Amino acid sequence: MSFTVPPAPPRAEAPYVADERATLAGFLDYHRTTFAQKVAGLSTEQLRRRSVEPSSMSLLGMVRHLADVERGWWQAGVAGEDVAPRYYDDTNPDGDFDDVDDADPAVDLAELATQQDLARAVLAAHSLDDTFEHRRQGTTSVRWVLVHLVEEYARHNGHADLLRERIDGATGE
Repeated sequence: MSFTVPPAPPRAEAPYVADERATLAGFLDYHRTTFAQKVAGLSTEQLRRRSVEPSSMSLLGMVRHLADVERGWWQAGVAGEDVAPRYYDDTNPDGDFDDVDDADPAVDLAELATQQDLARAVLAAHSLDDTFEHRRQGTTSVRWVLVHLVEEYARHNGHADLLRERIDGATGE
């Protein structure tokens, strides 16, 4: 089966003048699109390629990881839904990164897009001041989740830069 990640949508800058909610959501969407650009045009084999031993990090692993991050913080956390991670569990805590050899990138990329859309819907239904009880951190605000997701994507975009450069020499912003 031959697969190539389709082109990413154009990346919009976060607003330069806006309220806190629009600024934070704008930065999160900027980083989501940046990640989509990092994986665009790659084949299944390229997406599965590991960084360097002993790391199991790959771009496909990051796709899967970010899908579960979105799912965990927005659906399970903010929305309070009873959902489990898709790619890892207590018996396989690194399954998102470790189990990519037989994974279907088209399915995993679609799952990431679905989770991002669901996250936007959850955010739209909540105030930044709304809180929920996180199993490890205790009381957590929607504002904190937004800032954390910006940080999460920014960090992984840095990893993705290095992986992409190793794969085909492409560098980006």
